[in-house]
Amino acid sequence: VSGAVAQINLQGPRSRELLARLTDNDIGEDAYPFRTFAELSIGYARVKCARITYVGELGYELFIPTEQTVQVYEHIRATAAEHGIALQHAGLKALNSLRMEKGYRDFGHDIDNTDELAAVGLTFTCDWAKPGGFRGQHAADAQRSAPKTSRLVQVLLEDPHPFLFHGEVVKRDGVALGTVRSGSYGHSLGGAVGLAMVTAPEGASVSPAWLRDGSWTVDVA
Repeated sequence: VSGAVAQINLQGPRSRELLARLTDNDIGEDAYPFRTFAELSIGYARVKCARITYVGELGYELFIPTEQTVQVYEHIRATAAEHGIALQHAGLKALNSLRMEKGYRDFGHDIDNTDELAAVGLTFTCDWAKPGGFRGQHAADAQRSAPKTSRLVQVLLEDPHPFLFHGEVVKRDGVALGTVRSGSYGHSLGGAVGLAMVTAPEGASVSPAWLRDGSWTVDVA
């Protein structure tokens, strides 16, 4: 996104239905699978469209020439109204809340280049069978197979009133083992949600059983 390009997202279970009424291009499941990036005609504009979601639902990101953005936006609203598709305007705070509920990572906030793929739950993003391998694969393989001493985990507060931001201390059985890296409010879940990096004490590993058997608390200011 720049001074030349604006972005409008269509997210939600009826986003494909709406987009199909906006363009003559085939956006069906087979023709437009997840992570497809192509150019579509919407109204009078040529729009670059990525089928991607950051909210846990079907969705599309539209990248529009700035001078045509208002026309595309008004076309979207008129088409939705014509076909009885209720639109809800939502900004980045709503998107952040929804992605937190889903546990989607945000590079630069929850994770960075010092984190291991295995520790942040992203080993599925690697092509482990890539011919010739990839740079760093030997180290990543070793990390993937080793017991996890640190792990990025989701946090949900049982008390619906406090809010999470970042930096809150996470404790297991009263012992501080990590901090919340980013937080928001999970309106679908009825409480504040966050992603926290926790590190097991020496001699232990962060396994499902270790996470399940502990008594967890978060220090909220």
